[in-house]
Amino acid sequence: MVSEIEKIRNFCIIAHIDHGKSTIADRMMEITGTVSKREMKSQLLDSMELEREKGITIKLAPVTMKWKGYTLNLIDTPGHVDFSYEVSRAIASCEGALLLVDASQGVESQTLSNMYLAMEQDLEIVPVINKIDLPAADIPSVKHQIDHDLGLDPESAALVSAKNGIGIDDLMEAIVTRIPCPTTVNDGKVRALIFDCHYDPYRGVVVHIRMKDGTIKTGDTIRFMASGMEYKVEKAGIFRIKLEETGVLTAGDVGYIIAGVKTVSDVKVGDTITLSDNPAEEPLPGFKEVKPVVFSSIYPIDSNDYEELKDSMEKLTLNDASLVYEKDSSIALGHGFRCGFLGLLHMEII
Repeated sequence: MVSEIEKIRNFCIIAHIDHGKSTIADRMMEITGTVSKREMKSQLLDSMELEREKGITIKLAPVTMKWKGYTLNLIDTPGHVDFSYEVSRAIASCEGALLLVDASQGVESQTLSNMYLAMEQDLEIVPVINKIDLPAADIPSVKHQIDHDLGLDPESAALVSAKNGIGIDDLMEAIVTRIPCPTTVNDGKVRALIFDCHYDPYRGVVVHIRMKDGTIKTGDTIRFMASGMEYKVEKAGIFRIKLEETGVLTAGDVGYIIAGVKTVSDVKVGDTITLSDNPAEEPLPGFKEVKPVVFSSIYPIDSNDYEELKDSMEKLTLNDASLVYEKDSSIALGHGFRCGFLGLLHMEII
């Protein structure tokens, strides 16, 4: 009897900017029937207006797909260096990574740096050569770079064209055969890693979790290990294109919980969730603290709006855990915040 967890594959797609991560995610959702032809639009997981306007992925986006009896949890990640913290959090939630290389451009800087992030977490890396249909595609040269620059086996690389849907079936096979299933500790304790959050004005904080051990279901009382706060789970479920309530999440699952959390500071990305009546002794290793490199201050135009700005900043850090800010004041501008960003693009997006 094959256990449920052996049929789960958690993986992310990592690459340099513009090497086709979001397009390959689109094809996978099509082939697995996660999204109907009618609902399909390009870069479907890039749901923010800013992402569509600029044509880049800014936030990691999880989606659960079913394929030949397997549950595939995909996390689509950004490619730009300013959003590398999003990538590192996606990687911590997975057992494997598809490393995309553009057949016409070859291995580039973020290809290398994202691969090192994946290797630090001991992920199984599957090289994928994308855009093989382009006239400028040079597959032998790219294979040489995969061998020489990345140290991966070039012959094991999947050859695909995400735009035309070539080779996607073989890539799906490679995912289920080469990426390992999640491992779990059967000690009766619940451990779940918070890898992302977003704020919903009606339901409070929606917490995105990767279940490491145990089961969380609707009605359970959970504890956030960093803040020690306890909440009752109101809803639990998985990410299809929208949130799909299942009522229960077990070891290996990637999903969300809603527990009526209105105090934003109670939730911290990288924290561990456990059950309050049988808590885990040790939290899971979280994420490294980010070091901002670009600084800028934000002040309200009207000083009466300071409290509102403060609330908004708190909610924004839920959406983007790499934003760092502290209180600031100036004689000319009054009270505001000094913010730290990971780069100029990151600052522009915020």
